[in-house]
Amino acid sequence: MGNKINPLGFRLGFTQNHCSLWFEERDYSEDLREDERIYNCIENYAQHIKRSINSSYGGITRIEILKQTKYISVNIYIAFVDLFIGQEKKKIKKPDEEIKQKLTDEEIKQQLKKEVQNVLRKEVQDVLVQNMLNSVNRELVLSLEKVKKPYREPKILAEYIALQLKERVEIRKIMKKAIQLAEKADVKGVKIKMKGRLNGIERARKESAIQGIVPLQTLRAKIDYCYYAVQTVYGVLGIKIWIFV
Repeated sequence: MGNKINPLGFRLGFTQNHCSLWFEERDYSEDLREDERIYNCIENYAQHIKRSINSSYGGITRIEILKQTKYISVNIYIAFVDLFIGQEKKKIKKPDEEIKQKLTDEEIKQQLKKEVQNVLRKEVQDVLVQNMLNSVNRELVLSLEKVKKPYREPKILAEYIALQLKERVEIRKIMKKAIQLAEKADVKGVKIKMKGRLNGIERARKESAIQGIVPLQTLRAKIDYCYYAVQTVYGVLGIKIWIFV
């Protein structure tokens, strides 16, 4: 039998880093629970935004935690900023007509981008940080970063596939479209596997597709991996995605 290993853990120290960095000699379990509370708080906030705007994308690709003696730094990488802002999107101020005449299109875009970041930061400070303060016992430093190419991230690609599965789109068509989205994000290779009662048939089966090269045994290869479970009317389906960037 073959031994299956997580591609991210397999490459720790080579092309992958830990998502949570800290050192504890005495109370390791408490720090571990603290990490779990931070992840749960951010995930609950993302789920709340999804329900409020009726979206199928969570928008958060990954979360990085760095713990120091006096503070905890949390970096949140966001794929779709508009979804994460939620109802605060209405508060974005657009430039006046007089200002638009003096600025170029590129400068207007940069000004709107800064305004979106300010609104997003305020939304997080007002809601997310207040909830997270109850989960940590140190000063909290939160930073947000936008992912330039969302479909380069396996989690976003998995969320897209999950949405199509819930709408009962044909399996091969879903994988073909997902591969096309990944290729537009300039990836070197992508591999997709799905397993379960696909298309609602009685017997569980698995389907897979691959495009480009995905060297899973090469430690120097930068491989991003994601496992995503989606609940459908005919059971739970599992999605695995490998992306060679």
